[in-house]
Amino acid sequence: MTVQISRLERPSATDLAALESLLRDAVENDASVGFVLPVDNSQIRAYWQGVANEVRDGSCLLLALLEEEMVAGSVQLSLCMKPNGMHRAELRKMLVHSRYRRRGFGRALMQAAEDAAIRAGRRLIVLDTESRSEGHGLYAAVGYRTAGEIPNYSLGTRGGFSPTTFMYKEL
Repeated sequence: MTVQISRLERPSATDLAALESLLRDAVENDASVGFVLPVDNSQIRAYWQGVANEVRDGSCLLLALLEEEMVAGSVQLSLCMKPNGMHRAELRKMLVHSRYRRRGFGRALMQAAEDAAIRAGRRLIVLDTESRSEGHGLYAAVGYRTAGEIPNYSLGTRGGFSPTTFMYKEL
């Protein structure tokens, strides 16, 4: 098996279709990533088109994890472009396809994101995650610290509200 993490600097239509499928899988498997069931394909498509625009304008770094040429995971770094925030980035939508979980791909994506942040001159990464989720456990395991928790912050994929934890890591 060959695993590769690549920065998608000009996401193609094929890349975007694979990312749409990845996000759909995440939502269908209860990941709290901003979408609810039933999955609205037009919203997912519009979301990824927006990310592609951010990538093109330089405000977002998009990394994809490929396993045997299939997009098995992805992560984004939204680069703060404000004069007082040029040292930080926000980690967004760290996704690993349900078929590829528990194989170290999440950790690999996190390391790649941190490396990309450093290359972009960023020394602080912030993120939010559903409290007590698998993602929350991963972020804590790779050194992210809790800044705080907000109860009832987001609507779950199947309804009901969940608390969200805000985390950070200085690189």
